[in-house]
Amino acid sequence: MIRVLVADDEPLIRAGIRMILSSAEDIDVVAEAADGRQALELARAHRVDVVLLDIQMPVLDGLSALAELPRVAPGARALILTTFGDRDNVLRAVSDGGAGFLLKDTAPAELIQAVRAAATGHAFLSPAATRHIVDSLAGGPAGPVAARGARARQRLEALTERELEVLALLGEGLSNADAGARIHMSEATVKTYVSRILAKLECENRVQAALLARDAGLGGVG
Repeated sequence: MIRVLVADDEPLIRAGIRMILSSAEDIDVVAEAADGRQALELARAHRVDVVLLDIQMPVLDGLSALAELPRVAPGARALILTTFGDRDNVLRAVSDGGAGFLLKDTAPAELIQAVRAAATGHAFLSPAATRHIVDSLAGGPAGPVAARGARARQRLEALTERELEVLALLGEGLSNADAGARIHMSEATVKTYVSRILAKLECENRVQAALLARDAGLGGVG
């Protein structure tokens, strides 16, 4: 069983997530927290596998809890739940290495898929979350544009033409299945390409790769 902790300051949100996850035979919601500090205490006490963290919470926010999680519960993986309303929060969540990012209107099946992916050590970024992150970061300053673009284009030189094509679709927020349909490639093959792209670019997840593509001016991104 995958042991899950749900941390959100809204009881109705927690109840909804518990109901969705409880429908999966391999997932057990073992604890709920109303703030980040309580989440850390319960994550350690219950030896959870996956923590669902809301960003905006009292006492200790979700991103601060994410930063402390490896210390108090080294085996736990964190999925960030958010509406992505704040650009700085998005940047911090990406750089702090959460196991995934989910919008609060994520489909139930996708939520279950994300928990399973995180529990097995994989990062999960829904197409909607990827697209939302890229859009959130597109308009704000993050260093000299020309310098960022030059660095990004240099890193993308390691990719083949086909890998660049897949990366552009990834940046649009397409799922592996939808990307495969667009370029007449099987979902499994696209997944292989995505893994290869992340390894070559030394990116931890799809969002980091999509942001590189945007900075490089790769068609179809941002």
